Parts: sequence; structure tokens; C-alpha cells
Amino acid sequence: MKEIITKSVFVILLAASVFVSPAIALFAGIFLALTLGNPFPTFSKKVSKYLLQVAVVGLGFGMNLFESLAAGKEGIMFTVVSVIGVMVAGCLIGKALGLLPKLSYLVSAGTAICGGSAIAAVSPVVKADDNETTMSLAVIFTLNAIALFIFPPIGEALGMTQQQFGTWAAIAIHDTSSVVGASAEYGEEALKVATTIKLTRALWIIPLSLVSMLIFARKKDEKTKITIPWFIFLFILAMVVNTFVNIPESIGEAISLFSHKSLSVTLFLIGTGLSLDSLKKTGIKPVLLGVILWVLISVVTLFVVM
Repeated sequence: MKEIITKSVFVILLAASVFVSPAIALFAGIFLALTLGNPFPTFSKKVSKYLLQVAVVGLGFGMNLFESLAAGKEGIMFTVVSVIGVMVAGCLIGKALGLLPKLSYLVSAGTAICGGSAIAAVSPVVKADDNETTMSLAVIFTLNAIALFIFPPIGEALGMTQQQFGTWAAIAIHDTSSVVGASAEYGEEALKVATTIKLTRALWIIPLSLVSMLIFARKKDEKTKITIPWFIFLFILAMVVNTFVNIPESIGEAISLFSHKSLSVTLFLIGTGLSLDSLKKTGIKPVLLGVILWVLISVVTLFVVM
């Protein structure tokens, strides 16, 4: 009986997430995960991964290539400095806390680039075990959930402009889903700026994976698979098409609406992936490292942007 109720609630909340904001959808997913549990974990993980990519590509059809590059030019410079700075600081702080090198590296990669996507890409490269990967994902995921709720109010309180908030969110929030969700709450212009900068930042997965292979030396006979975020190139292609092709306004609005709705559904599914077990397994030190890096990058970026 409980299983039937849980599945029914899941389906109802999944359908309802289409009609609410990304923040509320995420909260609903987390609430379900921590109370009744997620009856479809495999479904949620797979669908959220691909639906997020579809949503991001769809957002590209509502953006002008030249305007986006101009808006994100300053943020791209922040990205280069922040990625290198966070990786170095994370490894040093992790060593000081007595964390395992691979765990520190994964948490740092998730903070520096794009949250769970970076961790998923780097984990097989550094040959991290399941526990290290799960712990780092749990830390980053929890901080992402918090960021989605607190960043827009902070931006409003500080009187940040759309471009300032978009830049700040893209650098200081880990996962692409939370960056897009928080900036969408703040405004359309913030969403455009944040998405451009964030996806530029996500491209660092490729060089980081290559560098990681050198840092964590592997045996010659072992095969290493690097996960390249191909959807980012589709996002760029969508911007190019929108810039140079005269797409009917009705079609453009339909794509934009679908992308925003898809984002809410994605965040609901991501929220259902949180579990008490994963939170308990993280321990205090990985959480402490994640919080220190998050505060560091958030404060520094806020200072530069403002």
C-alpha cells in the first residue's frame, strides 16, 4: 500500500512541477525524497540528465549570439581565474583537513566547474571509488539546493543588476540546473548572462579531465573514458541559428516556454535523488571543505561583480 501511495505522490508532484517555479519544484522533490522516498531512482537520474540538456539547448534559441558574448565577456575572465583558483585552494584546504586526495579533488572540481557533471566526468579519470564519488556528489548537491533558494533574495537585497546577478550566479553556484533555476527566478536578462557564462565554464571539464590523468597517474593498460558535455555545443549552435535564421516568433516563444517548464521538471527529479543515507555518509570534513570553497568563491565573485 505504501509503495502505491509513494508512486502516486511521485506522479502527481511530477505533473505539478510543470506549473510551478524551479525553486518550488526542487523543494517538492527534496521533500518527497526525505519523507516517502523516490520510487523511481533510475528513471529520475536518467530523465533529469537528458531533460536538463534539452532545456539548456532550448534556451539557446531565445538568445542572440553577439549579445550573449558581449554580456558574458567579463564573466569568462572570472571563469578562468575562478576555476584554477578553486582547484588549487580546494586541494590545499582538503589536505589541511586530512581528507583523502581524491575526495578533495572531486569536491573542488564540482565547485570549480559545474557540480555533479564535473564530478561524474572526473571520477573515472582519477579512479575514485563509489563512496568518494557519492560523498562528493552529496556535498555539492546539498549546497546547490541551498543556493537555488538563497541567491535570488540576496541579489534583491543588494540591488544587483540583471547582469551582475547572472555573472555571480554562474560563477558561485555549482550545477548548471541550479544556476539556470536561480537566474530564471531573478530575471530574463540574468538568465541569458548566467547560461552563457556557466556553459563556458562547463567546457573546462575537458581540459580538467586531461590534466587529472596526469596528476593521478594510471597504468598504461587501463582505459580512461573522458565524458565530453556535447550538449554545450548544441546550445551554441542554437544561439547561432537564432541569430542568423529568422525563426517565427510563435515558434521561438513555444521553445522558450518548453525549456522553462522542462527546467522545473528537471529540478524536481534532481531533488528526488537526495537521501538521508547520502547525507549521513558525507561526514563533517567533506561538507566543511565544500562550504569553505563555496563561501570563498561566492564572496570573491560578489566583491568583483559589485
